[in-house]
Amino acid sequence: MKIRSGLYMLFLLLFHRSLAQEYQTEVEYLDRYIGEAMNQWEVPGLAVCIIKDGQSLLTRGYGLRKNSDTIGVNLQTLFAICSTTKAMTAAGMALLIDAGKARWDDEVILHMPEFRLHDPYVNQQLRIRDLFTHNAGLGNADALWYIWQYSPDEIFSRMQHLPLSYPMRGGYTYQNIMYAVAGRLIEKLSGMSWQAFMQEKLFDPLEMSNTFPNRSLSLPYENRSTPHYKINGVVTPIEDGSADPIAPAGAVWSTIEDMQKWMLFVLDSARVDGERLLSTKNYAEWLKPQSIVSDEGFYPTQALTKPKWKTYALGWFQHDYEGRAVSFHTGSLQGTVAMIGLVPEEKLGVYIFGNLDHAEVRHAIMYKVFDIFGPRDPQRDWSKELLELYRKREASGEMKGAGENIPPTYDLEDYTGIYEDEFLGKLEVFLRGDSLAVKIGFDVNANLEHLRHNTFTFKFENRPWLSNATIRFEDFGKDNLKLYLFNREFIRI
Repeated sequence: MKIRSGLYMLFLLLFHRSLAQEYQTEVEYLDRYIGEAMNQWEVPGLAVCIIKDGQSLLTRGYGLRKNSDTIGVNLQTLFAICSTTKAMTAAGMALLIDAGKARWDDEVILHMPEFRLHDPYVNQQLRIRDLFTHNAGLGNADALWYIWQYSPDEIFSRMQHLPLSYPMRGGYTYQNIMYAVAGRLIEKLSGMSWQAFMQEKLFDPLEMSNTFPNRSLSLPYENRSTPHYKINGVVTPIEDGSADPIAPAGAVWSTIEDMQKWMLFVLDSARVDGERLLSTKNYAEWLKPQSIVSDEGFYPTQALTKPKWKTYALGWFQHDYEGRAVSFHTGSLQGTVAMIGLVPEEKLGVYIFGNLDHAEVRHAIMYKVFDIFGPRDPQRDWSKELLELYRKREASGEMKGAGENIPPTYDLEDYTGIYEDEFLGKLEVFLRGDSLAVKIGFDVNANLEHLRHNTFTFKFENRPWLSNATIRFEDFGKDNLKLYLFNREFIRI
């Protein structure tokens, strides 16, 4: 047995060495291209891993952890993996289903009777798989955790006040909160916290020794990337974001070295050292299309890739690219980005970390890798094309809002007061000098800049990386005003 094992290891060593030699030219070209693209997008630092046929062809850091320092990104530099966490949470559920704890098509309330949604029918019929597919009928609810900063328990409770935005399984809206619910269900089924379950059942078997289930647990780790945001056109370091309140949707932190292990696991049909962690059946279910993704719900890159179909699996976006089935996912928190892209049938994968807010160089690198190892023209400059695409979108967005400047109906003081929405909660509108401002929760403040009539631009004062929102006051007389923000109606109390 020892002789056979030794021969097998020798075979693998020789195979990997020949594979590296076979793709040496492509890898050297990609290495230069990634560095150049990073500079074009003004990203301080990246970390990239490329897997082909069970081997890492390229795993390295580029640039700096922080643009005002001289310390470079390396294999052990920690980044937020953001929403690429979702596939991990789905894999965690698959482990429990393999163990006979539940089935994908079990009703959620069968295992979690305390769960409540606004619509009684949906509450009764919602299945476990519906928690992972963004088509349960619910609109976006991220303001609960990111703006109002509620605790996980409060978020869970407030979901009963969110009406349907479309019929269950009859549409698509990206929905982080349902992944948080999935994490709570994992806790119910396993008898462990989600964090402990993911560490013991997934990260430890994969030997992902520098991976943490949430930001809080990662804080002692010193080799960290710093997020950046363009403020007045200047790339500026900002504070870390945290998705800990909805951890199963996007709170994991890791290194490119560990994400290399994750990609090897996924591309090897969920095996570790040849031993299956997920059953063949659930591995296939994990990557099987579950819901149709609308054009509005997909990425702007579709203007260039022109997919014929777009789907969502269990933690994976999917589309066709030049006759190949691609499974991928992006991740974004303030000032940091992540992306995983796979062509499973070709055992090809790429993972990208970046430390600049919504740096879509991640898409450029992914499609460049697919072209280099596929039938498309390997000379296509995805970085140039995507820069042009996103700059046009940015310019188009700046044009919105132009129009006749109709003054507000009332004096600004008449708009002040405390407003409440049953789902999101309370906010306060108050005068600050000769302008209106808004306070939400403990530390979220926004200035209101008049746009036209009773509509104002909602500009976050202490979070400049957040997109501006629009706040509109509905005129039922100055003693009976309502305001509309994040598609919710707030009544003055």
